[in-house]
Order: sequence, then structure tokens, then C-alpha cells
Amino acid sequence: MSADVAHDLKAKTQVRTRSLRARVLLALGPATALGGVVWAILQPWRLTLLHPHGQGLYWLLAEPPLYVVLVGIGFRLLLAPGIVADLEEAE
Repeated sequence: MSADVAHDLKAKTQVRTRSLRARVLLALGPATALGGVVWAILQPWRLTLLHPHGQGLYWLLAEPPLYVVLVGIGFRLLLAPGIVADLEEAE
């Protein structure tokens, strides 16, 4: 094994550390989703999926805690990586 190959291997396996701001930004989405789950647990009467008798499709889809969970997941998967990339580029 030549030294060049070993040096390239070490460069590829280096761990990239993120700043505190980037880690907090990436944690906002999961924290929001967790908040939606806690909300659903604390107020189960808001979830008409648990008792759909007499409810139309709109009421089954319009679940505020579910919206909060979806927004948290969407933020983490769609928005946060781009914002963190811009933040790291600026630093």
C-alpha cells in the first residue's frame, strides 16, 4: 500500500463536525414533530381518526397534530439541509 492511497483513505474517513447553529437548525424539525406527537397524546379527543363516526373526509384529514408532525418532517427533510449548507458555506 503506498502512502498516497493511505492518505486519500484517511481524508475520506474524516468526520465532519457541524457548528452548534447547524445542529440546532437540524434539530428543529424533529423537535416540532415530537411536539405534534405529544400534542396528540395529551389531547386525544382532537384526533377524529380515533372516533370517526359521523365525520366526513375533511374532518379525518384535518388533524392539527398531524399537520404539526408533517411540517416538522418536511422541514427536516426538505428545508434544513439547504439552510445548513448555506450556513456552512458562509462560515
